[in-house]
Amino acid sequence: MSIQSMSTFPASERDGALAQIKALAAAGCEIVRVAVRDACDVDSLKWICGESPIPVVADIHFDHRLAIASIQSGAAGIRINPGNIGSPDRVRAVVDAAGVAGIPVRIGVNSGSLERDLREKYADDPAGALAESALRHMVMIEQTGFRDMVFSLKSADPAETVEANRIFARSNDYPLHVGVTEAGPPLSGTARSVVALTLLLSGGIGDTVRVSLSGDPVKEIVVAAAMLSALGLRKDIPEIISCPTCGRCHIDVAAIAQELETALPRIGRGLKVAVMGCEVNGPGEAANADIGLAGTASGAVLFRKGRVTRKIEGEFLRNLFDEIDALKSGREE
Repeated sequence: MSIQSMSTFPASERDGALAQIKALAAAGCEIVRVAVRDACDVDSLKWICGESPIPVVADIHFDHRLAIASIQSGAAGIRINPGNIGSPDRVRAVVDAAGVAGIPVRIGVNSGSLERDLREKYADDPAGALAESALRHMVMIEQTGFRDMVFSLKSADPAETVEANRIFARSNDYPLHVGVTEAGPPLSGTARSVVALTLLLSGGIGDTVRVSLSGDPVKEIVVAAAMLSALGLRKDIPEIISCPTCGRCHIDVAAIAQELETALPRIGRGLKVAVMGCEVNGPGEAANADIGLAGTASGAVLFRKGRVTRKIEGEFLRNLFDEIDALKSGREE
């Protein structure tokens, strides 16, 4: 199960795009899409692909020639929407080029760009219309002999997204990239995305995921990682647990937990880290955590598997990271 995101910079803004890609990769992103809108974007794409620490997928709309040029520039994959890319001949030209390069093509079907003859059906059966569009494109491309396809069926409505993917998945075993399109700002967008993705992933549907949120895409990675960890689908992702805080709290639990969430790769593979505000919640209620921090009247204590290792009076986050690094070092020896 891979985590995806998309740069908010077009390829032509190559320095900004690369810096953001590196930040995404540091947060745990494993595949990134970059918008390719014109020839200027294509010119920068080759450099970005060569410098990126993770595979770069070129995101193409309307002009199939940009897809072909992006393939020739070294894109690790291409995303097209046949609903707006043009005639079947143009789609075939793209998949032929992808076949020569040995890279996959993601067929993205969105509610906002359905074929004209399916728009009327969408009004009464939106999930069925999305699935029919994807299946139609699947059959058309299979007739060319190309099979290296990934599909995505997305709507801004979680229920539509779930049902469309279920319909499509019942008829074939192509990989599915799952997510809710235009999900919204961080709070409501997270809610809509997690509702849909939990239903799909817990049912065995989905091979790559994106939590689409307005704003900084690094937040998408944090949410996706936390979701996959909570579902037990990624054992290598650290798990951060923290108490909800109350009047007994001695430390700023929220601030420390949020800092930990932005540093998931640094924490280590599969560690469970607890941040507890007082002696009531920690270490006792977090005794199963690999490592944890609990506030006390005189500062805080660090603990491992419920056993206090040392007391600290300040610099709680730095001390917690020092303890995490020491634990990781001991595991590696």
